[in-house]
Amino acid sequence: MNAILVINAGSSSLKFALFPHETGTLAATPAVSGQIEGIGATPELSAKNGNGRRYQESLAVAGNLEEQHRDALAYLFRWLEANAPGLTIVAAGHRIVHGGDRYSAPVRLDEDLLWELDRLIPLAPLHQPHNLRAVRAVSALMADIPQVACFDTAFHRTQPAVAQAFALPRKLSAEGIKRYGFHGLSYDFVARQLPEVVGDKAQGAVVIAHLGNGSSMCALRDGKSVASTMGFTAVEGLMMGTRTGSLDPGVMLYLMEQKGMDAKALTRLIYKESGLLGVSGISQDMRTLLASDAPEAKEAVELYCYRIARELGSLAAAAGGLDALVFTGGIGEHAAEVRTQVTALAAWMGVKIDDAANAENATRIDTAESRVAVAVVPTNEERMIARYTADVLGL
Repeated sequence: MNAILVINAGSSSLKFALFPHETGTLAATPAVSGQIEGIGATPELSAKNGNGRRYQESLAVAGNLEEQHRDALAYLFRWLEANAPGLTIVAAGHRIVHGGDRYSAPVRLDEDLLWELDRLIPLAPLHQPHNLRAVRAVSALMADIPQVACFDTAFHRTQPAVAQAFALPRKLSAEGIKRYGFHGLSYDFVARQLPEVVGDKAQGAVVIAHLGNGSSMCALRDGKSVASTMGFTAVEGLMMGTRTGSLDPGVMLYLMEQKGMDAKALTRLIYKESGLLGVSGISQDMRTLLASDAPEAKEAVELYCYRIARELGSLAAAAGGLDALVFTGGIGEHAAEVRTQVTALAAWMGVKIDDAANAENATRIDTAESRVAVAVVPTNEERMIARYTADVLGL
């Protein structure tokens, strides 16, 4: 049977999923999925197949980071051949974090496109180089396999110009300094599920909260993005696991002038040392913080939920109301206490949830009296990439 390989490459990790595919039919779940972590140090593969069997293996790689990524992919291809012997990879789909202004849909990759996407690296220096490195590694290892780029920014290209603009000089805006938005693959997948979950309200004013180690929110109208909390980078908006979220630029200037922090130190601060980890001083993991009695943990959770509720009001204004509120992502799908706090702060908007349904992580958690539909919808970015890949290639 044919299969589509989905790849999400980071600086030191390589997430993958292999979806069986026959003409016009894509499997709902992957035959095998997992990740290789620790590239650049001590790489290890962890995976599970559709039957629940788990795998854990160490692998040996050498050379620079690019060579190690290629070696890791070569190992993965051999591993898949041995552990998914009935499947033949016929295409690869990649998560590419940035498509710029031009790309509002997935597209087949070639050398010219790769060169163009290289030019976007300054807009996403922490993600784009690693995404593209994986594409080139697959080309070197399996040259005959077509590859498709699926952009995290594409879903948001329907936003009106005013929602994408910063109040900067026009020259800078013309150079591409604007709000792009991210987590688009997740939002697209969830939005496609909503008609079955909330009915006609799916075409109204909807806010989806993608809450995980990286968190953002998106306002939709008629199923299309009209505003989002992430902007030029994936650090704007909500407080996250280790990222600040929106921060007064004056704080950055103060840290530069009074604390002597340079760009490298500031990058580390806002991306790696802040958020839930920084505020709590304990952990970036919401599960750890919810289980803790430490006042610092409770303060971090409270601030996290407060920021979500504030952004909900802003996004409802952008969408022209609020017909449905949808939680997704690791925290959004599993942290009932976070949903409780957020919806309590949003009660003035007509949001009311059923405590028992919420505790069970039910699909619909709103009460009959709630003016707003409230849902918990698991996301599946990997399957969205596989679907895009099949559509682009006509498989």
